[in-house]
Amino acid sequence: MVSGPSRREVRARRLPTAVKIVIAGGFGVGKTTMVGTVSETQPLRTEELLTDVGVGVDDISGVERKDSTTVAMDFGRITMRNEYVLYLFGTPGQKRFWFMWDEVALGALGAVVLADTRRLSDCFPSVDYFERRQTPFVVAVNCFEGAKRYDLGEIQMALNLGPKVPVMLCDARKIDSCKQVLIDLVLHAMKVRGLVDAPAPQQV
Repeated sequence: MVSGPSRREVRARRLPTAVKIVIAGGFGVGKTTMVGTVSETQPLRTEELLTDVGVGVDDISGVERKDSTTVAMDFGRITMRNEYVLYLFGTPGQKRFWFMWDEVALGALGAVVLADTRRLSDCFPSVDYFERRQTPFVVAVNCFEGAKRYDLGEIQMALNLGPKVPVMLCDARKIDSCKQVLIDLVLHAMKVRGLVDAPAPQQV
């Protein structure tokens, strides 16, 4: 008698679920860095050098050393336990490129809003955008060197977030930190969207 494949073999053959994730936030907050840090493939970047055209248009206070900007999107990919493939789309942060957001965010399971405590108000447009679209999101505070540290509850109050919106610290330069943010987002988005019965990623 020939037995059929075991559950483990069937699971191994199953294609991973594709999940779209948006990485948003203000100009210079670390979106491109985060996508590049965590992506298992060479990330696609659409960066251009800052020129005199942006003078008086782009607010670079606090990030004066930044010499390039994303003009369309960043794109990367990461696989989680062979069950999920996260496709990461980083949005442009400057106001003149906000028209791209609808296309980038279309079909996303959820979003990460990166925040910088030195320019906390810069993430308000992202928070408002995902709240209006009823897209599940988390706020990840990128811990820049020299930036003042605040209690997460204080940040939640300052951004006028609901109690169910997760807020966490992260370092966009460190892969483990970025992975944990993505895991927390997927779990949060699955819960908000009523997908709690789906297999939840426990580790990357």
